[in-house]
Amino acid sequence: MINVVPIPFDDKIALGISVQLPKTNLIVVTTDIGYIMCGALDVGLLNERLASRGIIAGRAVGVKTLDELLDAPLESVTFKMEEMGIPVGTIGRDAIRRLLQG
Repeated sequence: MINVVPIPFDDKIALGISVQLPKTNLIVVTTDIGYIMCGALDVGLLNERLASRGIIAGRAVGVKTLDELLDAPLESVTFKMEEMGIPVGTIGRDAIRRLLQG
């Protein structure tokens, strides 16, 4: 099953997506310019093999719900996310708020 829900942040909206798969869930909160995701995200791949795309993304591990993703510290981030001032350790909710500011 796939669930898509709007997540309000002040006057802006992020999009929460959860995909229920056998024995795991994929959890993502996205904005127009970047996203945060559960541990399934391969930040190394984004930084190395897909570097030319300049993907703005962060990963939190051990999360099973959208709320947990928003409340968790980011365990790893892409180079582009770090350039935006969103370092490792940033809480997911704060990262999304920053992404919504552009």
